[in-house]
Amino acid sequence: MRAQLEARSKEPPIVLSAGEVKARDVEWHRVTARGKFNPNYAVFIDNRVYHGVPGYHVVMPLSIGGGERYVLVNRGWVAGTGDRNRLPQVKTPEEMVEVTGLAVIPGRRFLELGNDVVEGKIWQNLTLERYRKAVPIALQPVMIEQESEMNDGLTRAWDKPDLGIEKHYGYAFQWLALAVTILVIYLVTYVRSAKPS
Repeated sequence: MRAQLEARSKEPPIVLSAGEVKARDVEWHRVTARGKFNPNYAVFIDNRVYHGVPGYHVVMPLSIGGGERYVLVNRGWVAGTGDRNRLPQVKTPEEMVEVTGLAVIPGRRFLELGNDVVEGKIWQNLTLERYRKAVPIALQPVMIEQESEMNDGLTRAWDKPDLGIEKHYGYAFQWLALAVTILVIYLVTYVRSAKPS
């Protein structure tokens, strides 16, 4: 999977048009879309820390070709203001822009203890289903993690996709440690029982 992702990163980006795409056709591919941002429907994903500074990820829909179908764009990280009642100011271009980045499906890897987690423009987590319920616009089934620069003051330093490799290394280490422990116990027990009385 990692090799596939690296190979895809070298391919030219897939152009997203206003026609609806299938998520499986573009997920983990670099994509590009041209359109206008709609800051009225922006949400700020809370508890995103960058270099020890708390802040938000700014997610904003982009009207593809200026039409009625949108794609969500994670524009990047912005530092918090220190006051949850005052959101940071985000510079948003008013003209048509071209956004390039990795297509992902948001919200696959988190656990929530309740459904009431949407509070105004500040959200704890984002899923496409929740966004569709809150904002009545036609959306593509993926979100773009923006890579293209726009001189907007946002930080775009995305983590590599979590493929679970580190978890498997952890399991392997645990089994190895258990096997070594059993071997040591066996050898100590065998040596004691083999000693002449």
